[in-house]
Amino acid sequence: MDILYFAWVRERIGLPRERVETSAATVADLVEELRAREDRYAAAFADLSALRVALDQELSEFDAPLKGVREVAFFPPMTGG
Repeated sequence: MDILYFAWVRERIGLPRERVETSAATVADLVEELRAREDRYAAAFADLSALRVALDQELSEFDAPLKGVREVAFFPPMTGG
């Protein structure tokens, strides 16, 4: 699946996107796999309350299943302006 990172998440990880093979059942499981990779991932996913996630371009929750999902995007909450 493709994983996209936006704003400060991209800055901390150092990549705008990557393709990963995962056995994760939910977004939360995927986050745990990513955190375990390297310190930069652990830093980016340290506070999930500061993150939002979209599955196949639809806003979702961290307990959402990943079955059939092709794209996961992580980004900070949007603010008006």
